Amino acid sequence: MTSQLPFATHALFLIGQGIGGSRTPAMHMKEGRELGMSTTYRLLDASVHGLTVDDLADVLQWARRLGYTGFNVTHPFKAAIIPHLDELSERAQALEAVNTVVIRDGVAVGHNTDWCGFTRGMEGQLPGVMAGATVVQVGAGGAGSAVAYGLLDSGAAKVTLIDLDHERAAAVADRMARLYSPDRVEVGADLAGALAEADGVVNCTPMGMAAHPGCAIPDELLRADLWVSEIVYFPLETELVRRARATGCRVSDGGGMACEQAVEAFFQFTGVQPDRGRMLAHLREMVGHA
Repeated sequence: MTSQLPFATHALFLIGQGIGGSRTPAMHMKEGRELGMSTTYRLLDASVHGLTVDDLADVLQWARRLGYTGFNVTHPFKAAIIPHLDELSERAQALEAVNTVVIRDGVAVGHNTDWCGFTRGMEGQLPGVMAGATVVQVGAGGAGSAVAYGLLDSGAAKVTLIDLDHERAAAVADRMARLYSPDRVEVGADLAGALAEADGVVNCTPMGMAAHPGCAIPDELLRADLWVSEIVYFPLETELVRRARATGCRVSDGGGMACEQAVEAFFQFTGVQPDRGRMLAHLREMVGHA
């Protein structure tokens, strides 16, 4: 398999449902221009085009035939795309989820950049807090598996998963227990009790987005010695971020993860390391400062 030549033309797209507001295309195209590349990035919204999991084989064939460098994948296709790929990275295989597909010489390789996007975003805003920490993760769907993986990979001593869908949380916990250790991950039902013993909390629910207003953590459970991590990035200042800061908590907003997963995806696509500071500044400019 040959490596992709830098400073070439790269055609990319994102496939998912309800992705009209994604800032990913703008981030990739602007960074490509800054690096002297001709980079195009389109949206393939399943809601607009009537696409289902049954169409994924055709989408991949279409991408190969039209010479696409690769594409990003989001809900609800991160697991469904896997059977159609030729290879998986070690991390994508462990997570059983793909958000980045790279095409080289017709060979499609699935990667997962959500987990490192989360950990690098956290390290950029709250360096060192994950190692040895007891963490409550609220929400086990979507990026929840990648976040749990990132926490444990970064040395969190224990992660308690809390989700209204108990079976979904249990599935993530079982997967993480196989990868790490059963005594480092558990499913919880008592948010107040879990937070009372926690060093930090991560919101992996959509609550805080414009379409899902509200705050995943009640005000009375926030305290100044608790660090708070948010993965929602639009808006950057969610209710949780605002209330946590008002309480005196150390806070990591969702901009870090959104940028860092794109930074890694850009590198996988092009073979060129982008300027993460420039990409983060562009993202924050687009969605508003926290």
